[in-house]
Amino acid sequence: MDALFNILMMLLNVAKYFIFAHVIMSWLIQFQVLNLRQQFVAQIWYGLNNLLDPVYSRIRRMLPHVGGIDLAPLVALLGIIAAQYILVDIFR
Repeated sequence: MDALFNILMMLLNVAKYFIFAHVIMSWLIQFQVLNLRQQFVAQIWYGLNNLLDPVYSRIRRMLPHVGGIDLAPLVALLGIIAAQYILVDIFR
């Protein structure tokens, strides 16, 4: 049972790191620190978008429009943290 708990926690941690990387990269692209014309940056950016867009699109459908602010990554992070707390309570 401990192995299952560790695997689930590891997967949730990886998902958190992907979301953090996506948010930081979006800021760096917006402030023109990173350039999407560079092939390596574009591959990482579009890969993260393809990975996270199915999650974000479901969350965006439920959230009200807040102007130009995208709250989907924040809600996804809060959901992952809540899932980790629930897993800790269940397995420990």
